[in-house]
Amino acid sequence: MERYIDIRLLPDPEFPANLLMNALFAKLHRGLVGWGNNRIGVSFPRHDDGIPTLGKCLRLHGDQQDLDNLMARNWFCGMRDNILVVGPETIPTSKVYRCVYRVQAKSSPERLRRRYMQRHHTDAQTARQTIPDSTAEMLTLPYVNIGSQSTGQRFRLFIAHGAIVEKPVEGSFNHYGLSPMATIPWF
Repeated sequence: MERYIDIRLLPDPEFPANLLMNALFAKLHRGLVGWGNNRIGVSFPRHDDGIPTLGKCLRLHGDQQDLDNLMARNWFCGMRDNILVVGPETIPTSKVYRCVYRVQAKSSPERLRRRYMQRHHTDAQTARQTIPDSTAEMLTLPYVNIGSQSTGQRFRLFIAHGAIVEKPVEGSFNHYGLSPMATIPWF
């Protein structure tokens, strides 16, 4: 990866930044799905896990040709008044790296019970005693609310920024621009 593009959210009196980020990220996801490329990574340079928020900047990482091809697809149509696109720019030379990846919570005890009943050939009451409601895992990571293209359901896509490392790891990114293995430059 040699280049990046920052897409910064502009202040809007009608919509808070998190709603604009949800819309921007959903459009990016549709753009990446339509393009079918797995060489664009994303990061959120102003994220804050303590609040939690992804901030007001979505950064795209990739090679010049891949970034040009993605931006030519006009995937952010309808958001031009809400964003400022900066770049492509060259990634600074002194860099460190990190993974930006999806984290899925085990938040549905009911789903876990159904799975338990299938695996252990047991009844619902036994499953409920084995897996109480208190087993639901609550994450405190930043997230975007996004709609599934396949099921139509809305869900929270929790995003974690991994530990900073000094060596890059090559790999592919999913249609959200995330990867549990491949790193992006962090600056």
